[in-house]
Amino acid sequence: MPLNANGRSHVLVVDDQPDNLLILEDMLGEEHAVHTADSGREALAWVEGGEPVDLVLLDVMMPDLDGFEVCRRLKANAAVRDIPVIFLTTLQSADDEERGLSLGAEDFIHKPFSPAVVIARVRNHLALSRASRLLRSRNEDLELAVAERTRRMLAQSEELMRRKLELIAAQDATITAFCALAEARDYETGNHIRRTQHYVRTLAERVREHPRFRDELTDEAIQLLFKSAPLHDIGKVAVPDAVLLKPGKLDRDEWEVMKRHTVFGRDAILQAEESLPPDADSFLKTAREIAYGHHERWDGSGYPEGLAGDAIPLSARIMAVADVYDALISKRVYKSAFGHEEAVALIMRDRGTHFDPDLADAFHDIRADFRAIAERFSDPPRTDPGL
Repeated sequence: MPLNANGRSHVLVVDDQPDNLLILEDMLGEEHAVHTADSGREALAWVEGGEPVDLVLLDVMMPDLDGFEVCRRLKANAAVRDIPVIFLTTLQSADDEERGLSLGAEDFIHKPFSPAVVIARVRNHLALSRASRLLRSRNEDLELAVAERTRRMLAQSEELMRRKLELIAAQDATITAFCALAEARDYETGNHIRRTQHYVRTLAERVREHPRFRDELTDEAIQLLFKSAPLHDIGKVAVPDAVLLKPGKLDRDEWEVMKRHTVFGRDAILQAEESLPPDADSFLKTAREIAYGHHERWDGSGYPEGLAGDAIPLSARIMAVADVYDALISKRVYKSAFGHEEAVALIMRDRGTHFDPDLADAFHDIRADFRAIAERFSDPPRTDPGL
């Protein structure tokens, strides 16, 4: 969607209460071009009529067409379905949030409005939408470029190497774009992504000669593991702040929403893969496996599918060891950090239940390397006394 002449994003606010329209227009008007509609039908007419819209703030409880139906119609229209929708609601039920997310909405903002929350949510989802459009554009450009180079390969054998190098650059650009989204939410400690990335490579290199793994862990596969590891929690970008940033233990409904980040991550990467040319279809496969499967457990008690043993992709099994170790040694708002030796003991306790036993044994052998990585990429001390 186009920006206005001043370079500001267009936000459509839909609410049948004039006071709410005025409040939100006042909150957002300084930073964005705000348009208002007092009914679902007026909102649909504005969007589907081609008026500029970069994001929709949509009241749920409205007469005639409620917000859920407006959202359903917007997401069913291919021309406008990519416009992010954030529901405005007094509803508190997890079922209502699940329904809204299933219709394609990006988030919920609860009434009464907090100016800081509204401004931050709008800004974050506009940034996410811009990044997604950029990613699609890059993938379209990549597809055209690969098609042209494929034709020239028939005449010049050296084109093969050049094409491969450019594909690698495109892989890096795509993964970098996803990583930027993952870090934007800052839901965990700053260097968690870097630590887990190096743990994964170190563990893969340790077991690459093991009879069970040597066929899979080629140099290229290990490099893709290293590049893809930062995307393991990319799906958390789609988890509502109320769940993701809750400073305490999640209740059952919140935990079910949180577990969906594995599905959100897989689906986002699948969407990117669908835009790639057929002969480039494998480079995001590792990222997709990690995002979707790193919470599966060796004994089948994990999620989202309850896979067991070798049915869990090797990339996800390796990521599970790295992610759990780092979670154990890291301080969070809901827990204190464990010491290195205690973390090692806990992982070995779960050898053969949570973790692939051969990977757990390899981890134990190189536990000093994990500790060195943790120290190398340790988080800087927090200076905010409120944290």
